[in-house]
Amino acid sequence: MQEVANWFYSLYTITLANPHVWGFLASVPFIIGGLVGTVFPALPGTALILGGFLVYGLITGFDSLSAWFFIGQTVFVILSYLIEFLATAFGVKMFGGSKAAAWGAVLGSLLVFVLGPIGIIVGPLLGAIAGELIMGEQVKQALHSGFGSFLGFMGGVIANLVISGLMIAWFIWEIL
Repeated sequence: MQEVANWFYSLYTITLANPHVWGFLASVPFIIGGLVGTVFPALPGTALILGGFLVYGLITGFDSLSAWFFIGQTVFVILSYLIEFLATAFGVKMFGGSKAAAWGAVLGSLLVFVLGPIGIIVGPLLGAIAGELIMGEQVKQALHSGFGSFLGFMGGVIANLVISGLMIAWFIWEIL
């Protein structure tokens, strides 16, 4: 009977009394929310993931995550936001769109604040089309640029998923 009691006590000390377990459990909702935000950019994806790492650090006393880790993760977050905006403009340019269409696509992405998650998909498309039409282009070219903005957006989502994966892999590497 004493062996069973000892086993349960060791299980308790390894799990429930371990701040690393609690830190990891507290960080998981942020990480999952960040991954969702990477695919549906209405949520700040990589920023939420970084927030999860900060929660882990606060609970564990930052004993396994260094300042360099957080500096590197912050660089990843900044890079992800740059890619998110520039990928859409790049998609417009690849499909022969004008600078006005590229700017329209970037500004159209702000419709996320009006339309919610659908605004991040529809906004750049409508912005690119509007930019071309304002510049006097034909409807066919405007639609072509709008399609380019959508493909650029999808490329940005894929790039942000890769960045999110790298962030999470680095986090797991550091805490193991």
